Amino acid sequence: MSTVGDAMVQMFASAGVERIYGLAGDSLNGITDAVRRHETIEWMHVRHEEAAAFAAGAEAHLTGRLAVCAGSCGPGNLHLINGLYDCHRSRVPVVAIASQIPSQELGTGYFQETHPEHIFAQCSHFCEVVSSADQVPRLLNIAMQTALSKRGVAVIILPGNLVMQKLTSKIPPGRFPEPKPSLSPSEFELDELAGLLNGAKDVTILAGAGCAGAHTELIDLAARLKAPIVHAMRGKEHIEYDNPYDVGMTGLLGFASGYHAMMNCSMLLMLGTDFPYPQFYPTGATIVQIDARGEQLGRRTHVNYGYVGDTKTTLRQLLPRLQQHQDEEHLNGSKADYAKARQSLNDLAVEDADESIIHPQYVTRVLDELAARDAIFTCDVGTPTVWAARYLTMNGQRRLIGSFNHGSMANALPQAIGASASHKGRQVIAMSGDGGIAMMLGDLLTLQQLNLPVKIIVFKNDSLGFVELEMKAAGILDFGTDLKNPDFAKIADASGLLGLTVEKSSDVRPKIAQALAHDGPALVEIAVTRQELSMPPTITLDQISGLGLFMIKAVLSGRGTEVIDLAKVNLLRNIAGVMGLK
Repeated sequence: MSTVGDAMVQMFASAGVERIYGLAGDSLNGITDAVRRHETIEWMHVRHEEAAAFAAGAEAHLTGRLAVCAGSCGPGNLHLINGLYDCHRSRVPVVAIASQIPSQELGTGYFQETHPEHIFAQCSHFCEVVSSADQVPRLLNIAMQTALSKRGVAVIILPGNLVMQKLTSKIPPGRFPEPKPSLSPSEFELDELAGLLNGAKDVTILAGAGCAGAHTELIDLAARLKAPIVHAMRGKEHIEYDNPYDVGMTGLLGFASGYHAMMNCSMLLMLGTDFPYPQFYPTGATIVQIDARGEQLGRRTHVNYGYVGDTKTTLRQLLPRLQQHQDEEHLNGSKADYAKARQSLNDLAVEDADESIIHPQYVTRVLDELAARDAIFTCDVGTPTVWAARYLTMNGQRRLIGSFNHGSMANALPQAIGASASHKGRQVIAMSGDGGIAMMLGDLLTLQQLNLPVKIIVFKNDSLGFVELEMKAAGILDFGTDLKNPDFAKIADASGLLGLTVEKSSDVRPKIAQALAHDGPALVEIAVTRQELSMPPTITLDQISGLGLFMIKAVLSGRGTEVIDLAKVNLLRNIAGVMGLK
C-alpha cells in the first residue's frame, strides 16, 4: 500500500505534472519525501512560497497544462495567496497543496493554525479539506479536473498527519489533457451576427487573449470587414504579429491609434476580451461581444448583441456568411494613425546625446532587437509593463507574461522561474522594476540553486515610477515613492549570477548582449531616467491640470529641480509620442 504522499505524487505524474514548486516544511514532509523517491517529478525549491505560485502560474500559462505549487501549514500556505490570485485571475490551471496542522488539533488555536478553506475560497474554483486518507484520490482527481476545465486554481487542504498514512483504496488512473472544446453560437445567432456585420460600416475589432489559436481566422475576418484590429494587453502575444490590420493597443498602457480606432467606429466587435476599463469604450457605437464565457457579456460596457462561443470556432462558422466589404476609409485612416503613433513612439526609443541619460524606451528597443526570436519575456507591473507593451515585438514564437489582471508587484522574477524551468533551452528574460526586484530579491538565489539561466533586466530609477506618475497626474506631490536601492549587480554577483551595471547609454547594447550570451543566470542593472512619462493614449483636462498643479507645488516646496528634470526628458515629446503627434 502506498502513502497519501506517494499517491498524490503518482496522480500528479499521471496527469502530466513534471515539477512541484514550493518550500519544504514539516507538514509537507510526506509530499517532499514522495517527490524525492519519484523518478519523474522534480521539487522546485524556491525561497518564498509566493514565488512558487507565480512560477506555477507561468508554467501553466505557457504550456496549457496543469502546474502545481505547495506550502506548509499556516504562514507557508498563506504566502501562496498573492500568486494564486494572479493564477486565478489569469485563468491558468494550477493545483495548490495547502498543508494544514494535525487534524486532531483543528479548532484549538494550535501552533500555526489558520483556516485555508476560507482564505483561499475567493481565488479558487475548488477548495476542500481532506478529512481522511482514503478521500485523497477522489478529491485530488476533482481538484485537477476542476483546475483544467474551469481554467483556474484548485486547492487541496491536507492535514500533515494524513500525508504519511497508508491508503487502502486504489489510486485511480488518470489522464488530464488541456480541454479544447469547440463552442459556437447557434445557426440562428450566426445568421443574425452575419447580418449585423454585413450591414455595418466602420467596424473596429477589439481582440483579447481569447483569440489565442485563432490568428488566421481573425486576420481573415478583418480582411473581410476591412476592419482595424485593436488588442488588449493580454492579447498582444497572440494578435500583434503578421497582422496588416493591427493598429495597436488601447487602455492605460496603449497609445492614440488604438484609442481612436475604437472611438471613431460605428460598430465595435469584441472578441475574446474582458478589457476592464469602461472609459476607453465608445459611447455612440453598436457593440457586439463574442466570448466563450457567457457571464462576461456586457459586464464592462453596454453591449447591444452578445453571443457565447470561442473565437476560433465562431469565426470559422461566421466567415462563409460574411460579404466582402469594399469601403477602406475607416481602415486606412486607422492605419495611418497607427503609423504616425508608432513612429512617434519609436522616436522616443533612441540613444540620448547625453550619455548620462538612458531612456527606458531605448533599453527596451535594444532588448527587443537582441533577444531570441522565441524568447519568453516576463514583465513587472508598472512602467516595465508599459515599455513591454509598446516596444517588444511579438512574432508568433515569442511569449509575454505579466500580472496583467491582478496587477501584483514583483511578478517578473518568479514567473521567469516557472518559464525557465518548464522551457529548458528557451531564452527567458525578466523585465524588472527596482521596486519589483527588491520585493522578491531572495529568489535570485533560486536561479542559481536550480541552475535556471534567466536574464534579468532591472530598470533602476530609484522610485516606484508608475505610482509616482499617478500622483503627479492627480496634482499630488509624490511621497513615499523614493527607493534607496542597493547595488543590485553586486547582490547578483554574491548570489552566483553574472551581475552587470549600466550607467552610460553607450553601454546598454554591449552589456545586454553580454548577459544574453552568458551561460547561466545574469542580471543587468540599468540606471534609467526617473522622470520619463508613460502617458496614456488620451489625456484628460484633469490630468493636464493635475500635472500643472504638481509643478507649482514642487517649485513652492523647494523641489523645482524635478520640474527641470521633467523638461530634460522632454515632457512635450513624451505626450506627443503616445498621442501620435509631431
